Amino acid sequence: MIFRPTLPDEKGLISQEYIDLTPEGIFLEVLKENEKELVLFFQQIPDHKYDFSYAQGKWTIKQILQHIVDVERVMSFRAFVAARGNHLAILPGMDENLYAQNADVCKRTMGDLLEEFRIVRAATRILFKNMTTEESKRTIELFDYKISARTFAYVIPGHTIHHMNIIRERYL
Repeated sequence: MIFRPTLPDEKGLISQEYIDLTPEGIFLEVLKENEKELVLFFQQIPDHKYDFSYAQGKWTIKQILQHIVDVERVMSFRAFVAARGNHLAILPGMDENLYAQNADVCKRTMGDLLEEFRIVRAATRILFKNMTTEESKRTIELFDYKISARTFAYVIPGHTIHHMNIIRERYL
């Protein structure tokens, strides 16, 4: 079972904001509910808004969804590496703007992006479903900080909520 990270020495530079946005509850249920909420949220956005950006140089709504998928992949992989106890792993950072620049979402449909999200989330759920409490406490070093697998786990739903909030505030 995955529990909310509580120790300051297991969070490193990870934004506490994302962890705080993740609702209380049984983690796998929180993850499943977060998936439903995100899919419904993006399905309710009018089609003409998908390629909208609220300012020059800001991402479109489709780019934000692709970013959410990309971050989930990265966070899940980092959690996997930590849970398996790979202390020798040298993990790269993630340049979110470079990723967005190199992921052409212009011709992709919202349905296609949501399908990708669902598939990535399914893999994330299975990873954490089979992770023991002890495995979730294991850490890796990233940017000279130790970060636990469960910290990465709790960032994932909080990160999606963060971006849905931004879309509500600035795009709709």
